[in-house]
Amino acid sequence: MSKIQQHLFHLVDSSPWPFFGSCGALFFTLNFSAYMHGFKLGGFLTLLALIYLISIATGWWKDVIRESTFQGNHTTKVQNGLKMGIILFIVTEIMLFLAFFWAFLHSSLSPTIEIGCVWPPYELKTFSPWGVPLLNTLILVLSGISVTWAHHAIILGNNVQLKFSLIITIILALLFTNLQICEYLEADFGLTDGIYGSTFYLTTGLHGFHVIVGTIFLAVCLIRIFLGHFSRSHHLGFEGAIWYWHFVDVVWLFLFILIYWWGNAELITTTEPFQILH
Repeated sequence: MSKIQQHLFHLVDSSPWPFFGSCGALFFTLNFSAYMHGFKLGGFLTLLALIYLISIATGWWKDVIRESTFQGNHTTKVQNGLKMGIILFIVTEIMLFLAFFWAFLHSSLSPTIEIGCVWPPYELKTFSPWGVPLLNTLILVLSGISVTWAHHAIILGNNVQLKFSLIITIILALLFTNLQICEYLEADFGLTDGIYGSTFYLTTGLHGFHVIVGTIFLAVCLIRIFLGHFSRSHHLGFEGAIWYWHFVDVVWLFLFILIYWWGNAELITTTEPFQILH
């Protein structure tokens, strides 16, 4: 006799993905560290680890899509729990960015003698905030508007506007990433150029990584929209992607103000640079 479920919760079946995913994450971390330290074959092994992680993520989320879309396991109660999980995940990401912002503030508010007691460090040519950074800010703000448009379109059941606005969002996201890569290629300083180079590239690079992840997230949602996986009342995956993208937008606004604009002005000077260096 089959057992009838008497509750609204989804008891997940046994899955190999968490174990294989954790092994892949460890493999990627070790090999990426080896690559950064110049070990032979470090880059090749890092690429293999990345491909492995992508394949694991694909299989794992394929199972989640099957459980939610085709098996109906994601009841309203389950969706509420998943929404709380997404919110907590975004909170942890905020804490991560706060750590990098704090590292930047720690050095900029009290510049040491090694960097000339000024911020930005003496003779370091930084980016003007009114060029590519400002353009990228406008692009992300527009993408936030277009993804909100897509959210309202799916609630209203307007598939034409939904697809159109989401395609616009993805195009803007790709444009942002392209401009950031061009900015890196034109930079006069690198990751190893003191505390400014380290904090600048780690913070903007981390945000760029989140933009890439968010773009993939939205692209997968677009494919699922064309496949008819979402409805007006059941589109948690798409809603999670929208929340994540708004988080990316807001973090960039703080990043632009703090690092590109505020951090590029010589806000703190202990004494004249020439008096220190000579």
